[in-house]
Amino acid sequence: MPAAIVIGAQWGDEGKGKITDHLAERAHMVVRYQGGNNAGHTVMVGDTVLKLHQIPSGITRPEVAVVLGHGMVINPPALIEELDTVRSLGVMSDNIHISSSAHLVMPYHILLDGLEEELRGAAALGTTRRGIGPAYADKYARTGIRVQDLVDPARFRERVSQALKRVNLELTRVFDHDPMTVESIAEQYLPTGERLARYVTDTDHLVQEALDQGKRLVLEGAQATMLDIDYGTYPYVTSSSPTAGGACQGSGVSPMQVSHVLGIVKAYTSRVGAGPFPTELLDATGDWLVEQGHEYGTSTGRRRRCGWIDTVALRYAARVNGFSGLAITRLDVLTGLDQVLICSAYRLPDGSLTRDYPADADVLAHVEPIYISMPGWSEPISHLRSVQDLPEAAWAYCQRVSELINTPIDLISVGAERDELVVIKWPL
Repeated sequence: MPAAIVIGAQWGDEGKGKITDHLAERAHMVVRYQGGNNAGHTVMVGDTVLKLHQIPSGITRPEVAVVLGHGMVINPPALIEELDTVRSLGVMSDNIHISSSAHLVMPYHILLDGLEEELRGAAALGTTRRGIGPAYADKYARTGIRVQDLVDPARFRERVSQALKRVNLELTRVFDHDPMTVESIAEQYLPTGERLARYVTDTDHLVQEALDQGKRLVLEGAQATMLDIDYGTYPYVTSSSPTAGGACQGSGVSPMQVSHVLGIVKAYTSRVGAGPFPTELLDATGDWLVEQGHEYGTSTGRRRRCGWIDTVALRYAARVNGFSGLAITRLDVLTGLDQVLICSAYRLPDGSLTRDYPADADVLAHVEPIYISMPGWSEPISHLRSVQDLPEAAWAYCQRVSELINTPIDLISVGAERDELVVIKWPL
């Protein structure tokens, strides 16, 4: 049975965790394919709120295998802490597998991330300072350290020793910082390797074996399309590929084995960190969206920037990923507004109109959004489970978004709880 990919269609925080959790009800395996603990997914199970950073969202279902794929960069101490936390909440499954080929976020990556942001000054990117960018940089420079090294103490010390030859030159000569030592890093990391060793395996083989047996897989990423290293608003992007192509690359699933690409679209837009954001609201409505939507980062606690939905960016995301369907989330947050706006085009700096997304982030920073106004609704919707029961204005809004993106709606999330969902079509 082919796999389904869950893709964030905006700048992240669209509610991918909840949707993945729902798909996991019908899946046998959930694979996280990129990113690290610089992003998080929130899943509500009854009164329990799970804030996941590296563990795939399917962890709440004991019968589902969860895989940390080779496209991830894993912070071992943070992963141990997360495993302990979810286990203490009574929802932990031991059906977890960590790719031996995934790269590690090392202590010097975290240190360099912060030092580099400070060096940028006013041009800072707004990274989470979790070391993700430097870890991916080392991966592609072929100087990275992998999970398979962590579970071999002698090899780990050797690889760290080699890495520190360059790292310490950078720390001391560029940043005037004290050097790091092999032993201090080994003391911090090797105990985590001992604890994680039982989960470490060749996940590529595991994934393909599941597919060969006809099992259903969900591929889950962090961040979203507009933060993709190639397709996002560079340089205000993440260091990996949260798009459909990245899903195959980081999970070990062939494109020919993908049956559905589900785009997760928040009913409005949010963004964390610096970078252009055409529909951002710097007024009372923007503040209202932040508070109604509890728009604060799962990993960092940072307040998110909020604005109206942007279908110019969403059409671009649909084209880049090849969306088969949409899951519109956080629709309940818009309840109570007299009108809701949809960005359908941009006015460029030269005065012309376009429905195409500009590749240049500097151009994007100076476009004027062109809006369609639609009536809002005041009726609570979290208890509704069918399209027929939705307020007419709410369903009309969803339909217009779908039409502008030219992608059908599969699911609509009407609340934070895992069962607060209108299902039109199951993607899996």
